Amino acid sequence: MQTIDFNLHSSEGFGVAGKIVLLSFVSAVILMAILGNLLVMVAVCRDRQLRKIKTNYFIVSLAFADLLVSVLVMPFGAIELVQDNWIYGEMFCLVRTSLDVLLTTASILHLCCISLDRYYAICCQPLVYRNKMTPLRIAVMLGGCWVIPTFISFLPIMQGWNSIGIIDLIQQRQFNKASNSTYCIFMVNKPYAITCSVVAFYIPFLLMVLAYHRIYVTARAHARQIRLLQRAGNPAEPRQHLQEPRQHPQEPRQHPQEPRQHPPDQHSTHRMKTETKAAKTLCIIMGCFCLCWAPFFVTNIVDPFINYTVPGKLWTAFLWLGYINSGLNPFLYAFLNKAFRRAFLIILCCGDERYRRPSILGQTVPCSTTTINGSTHVLRYKVLHNGHHQEHEKLPIHTDPESQESCF
Repeated sequence: MQTIDFNLHSSEGFGVAGKIVLLSFVSAVILMAILGNLLVMVAVCRDRQLRKIKTNYFIVSLAFADLLVSVLVMPFGAIELVQDNWIYGEMFCLVRTSLDVLLTTASILHLCCISLDRYYAICCQPLVYRNKMTPLRIAVMLGGCWVIPTFISFLPIMQGWNSIGIIDLIQQRQFNKASNSTYCIFMVNKPYAITCSVVAFYIPFLLMVLAYHRIYVTARAHARQIRLLQRAGNPAEPRQHLQEPRQHPQEPRQHPQEPRQHPPDQHSTHRMKTETKAAKTLCIIMGCFCLCWAPFFVTNIVDPFINYTVPGKLWTAFLWLGYINSGLNPFLYAFLNKAFRRAFLIILCCGDERYRRPSILGQTVPCSTTTINGSTHVLRYKVLHNGHHQEHEKLPIHTDPESQESCF
């Protein structure tokens, strides 16, 4: 989002060495955002498994918004920052400012939608998630992420609603007579500052906090269940098998239909581990989002009430801290998400087979799936120690594509 106020332009007073360092830094941020977000979009488009996950539709749209920020907004801000002059005219200043507000707000709303999607996927039953996150609802949420920001960007900025009551102050700060420079100044009155900040940051932030709190509680509960399942699945069963007394010939044989003890459902354990890690990953992304954007929006809502006295260099620092968030998300996915990390390696290594998912033919434990009364089950076959016959056990698994894993 564009800087609200410049009392002193940010690069004023920088020498040649300072401008070189500044240019290197902003160039690295822009390059990181462009390459990283392109990599995310290509990974989801090329990887069939990633396309099956509904959350990744939000991630691709988020990457597209961040890519547009890095292409349409950051370069012009970097040029003005280094040259200490805006050379593109007043109308393009309004367009660039509107794009800035639109795209950064869209990026934040995408993060909010991702948190709500993960809340339904992790904290609710699979059937509830499928009923809530239908393709139509996903399309509506994605459309809202792009349409809602227009009501606080192009519409009010092009109509001049943000400058009502402070036009003289804006005109005064657009020109620096000492250096004969022109600046792209975006200042806002109190009503716009409150409305813009609430819609673009505080409401999404509140929803994300509530969603991730519930995800955190659910993840802790799942972690306790995992520990219980691991205790139940410890090698106590083989010891019981060895210590089981030999059946007397005169004793009646156990009825074949009598239910027997099953080991813990490995798929459920794997699913809960996956959900726990996904919650941690998204919480880290949420934390980076807060660190990057909270300083800007706190200052944004405070500055009009203190007569626009926040220094320009502080505004610029907070602004570019928010821009950094547009380049951080792809790297968070690469380091913290196994599926994205594998897809990135395949792309960067030109489809190296070492990084592809294991083939079913390479597995040694046979299993198959079957559907009974509308629910999917896994059939796992194993050979008994005496080698005389085989038996199989039937374990229910979730049919939810968000959490369904291979039966291997």
